Amino acid sequence: MLFYGVLLGATFSALSYGSHSGAEIALIVGLVSIFGVWHALWRRSLLPHDQTYLVGAVLLWVGLVLLDPDFLLLSLVVFVPVCYQHLVWGSVAILGTGAIWVWLQAQEQGTIPWDAVVTATPFVVAGLLLVGYVRAVVRQSGERQRFIEDLRSAQADLARAERQAGILEERHRLARDIHDTLTQGFTSIVMLLEATRASLDSDHPGRRHVERALQTARDNLAESRRLVWAMRPASLTDASVPDALQRLANQLGDETDMRVDTVLTGRPQPLAQEQETALLRIAQEALTNIRKHAKATEVTLTISYMDDVVVLDIHDNGVGFAPSTQTSGEGVGLSAMRERVQLLGGTVSVESDPGEGTTIVAHIPTTTDPHRAAVSEAP
Repeated sequence: MLFYGVLLGATFSALSYGSHSGAEIALIVGLVSIFGVWHALWRRSLLPHDQTYLVGAVLLWVGLVLLDPDFLLLSLVVFVPVCYQHLVWGSVAILGTGAIWVWLQAQEQGTIPWDAVVTATPFVVAGLLLVGYVRAVVRQSGERQRFIEDLRSAQADLARAERQAGILEERHRLARDIHDTLTQGFTSIVMLLEATRASLDSDHPGRRHVERALQTARDNLAESRRLVWAMRPASLTDASVPDALQRLANQLGDETDMRVDTVLTGRPQPLAQEQETALLRIAQEALTNIRKHAKATEVTLTISYMDDVVVLDIHDNGVGFAPSTQTSGEGVGLSAMRERVQLLGGTVSVESDPGEGTTIVAHIPTTTDPHRAAVSEAP
């Protein structure tokens, strides 16, 4: 509104106190109308750049000043507000305004108008200081805005880290509870049943029931241990993925008659926690299924590190199955494996035939944004 007020005031002064012909008055009115529309387009962000507005404004302003010096006042509301982001442009505009003022006075007096120079100098100095001040304020405001944005981002990261820490702490608590109750209880049951079986003759009628109870207790002991591992992905903090897989293999080999081997190819590289946890849990689920259903004697876990992908291959020589007739498995199952890996941008494939064993292959890209996989870590 200030611009239009000054524009109308300068126009009224020029038409009221100036001696202009009818053609000049029509030209002044036309240029003032165009200037008003041009300024409105800029205010509504309908012009591509501030520089576009400046070029048009300078041309219109110069034309009006040449018709009547009263339009010099427009420089205060045209150039200073627009040029605050462009210190050079603002300075040139202020200096140009003073120079035009002095030149117009020289044309009237026919000599160097020292009084006009004295009058224009404070105006030029004040304008330059104003442009510099506004520029400094804008720069400080931009820095303050960036600081606020950085602070908000840091607060969001801190809140996300606190939520993740809370989730991990709750998992650790549940894992400790399961380990201290169910796991220890099943271990005691297994030991008692083994002692009972050793005290019975091979042809004792109750030995068969003891054998079944012992197998059930062992299966549930393994399942409770799997749950402890699943809820404690932080166990990977003191071991690499290959080492964790070796522990799983050793555990399965100790608890069964299977031969379980691990193979490492490529150079191990650091992975996001979600990726490491996914590899460990896929291996846990696959080995649990092998223990329960495969009737295998040999199992091989192979982890391969490539440039942009890590591949986990789990093969057994068990009874196999026909994948086309296999439903979503028990517990977490194959479908859960696929969902977990898909959240990381990877794939899971299964190759199996009756009597030919089973191979599960999980591909996880190492360039996946870990925030995409945050859902997989929800409790």
